[in-house]
Amino acid sequence: MFKLLRNRLALSTVVTTLIILVVAVLLATVVVYYATNVVGTRVQEESLHLTKHHIWYDANVGASQAAIMIINTGGRDVVIDKITCRGQESAWTNVYYNVTTNAISADLEYQLTLANGTSIAIGSTSYTFSQASTDVLLKSGQTMLLYVASPDSISVNDVGLTVSTTLFTAQAMYHREANVEAVTL
Repeated sequence: MFKLLRNRLALSTVVTTLIILVVAVLLATVVVYYATNVVGTRVQEESLHLTKHHIWYDANVGASQAAIMIINTGGRDVVIDKITCRGQESAWTNVYYNVTTNAISADLEYQLTLANGTSIAIGSTSYTFSQASTDVLLKSGQTMLLYVASPDSISVNDVGLTVSTTLFTAQAMYHREANVEAVTL
């Protein structure tokens, strides 16, 4: 009889151990799922897509110009702190921009004049450009058309050479290179 009683206790010890093991695994699974869910939904990344980058040199007026389209594809708003061309910072007074939610498929063209309030036709739509005075804000999902008058020291000798443009934000640097194009009007 003592053997029978001991076997029953042994069986309940095994069942108790299995229950504790299953509860521990379920608890660990719930904790991992919760942590993944919190991290996945609350952390949003900064992501900019730079496209349609051009740098021109106009020998007729002896001036250069850069243009780039920036699309904020990330989940957070971005502040553009600084723009450099060939490693030299561009003054905000030389930066002209327009922020839009339109999808833009047409390429950016060289502009003879850039000034605050300048209206530039890109494709079939006309955009009014503002002169920057300080850091520029680009909200999530928006597109920025950006022109820089007289970037760095681009001269006629640079036509055909590759020149880099870098945008700086609080968390990243976005780098693009383009060949300097000669303006033919």
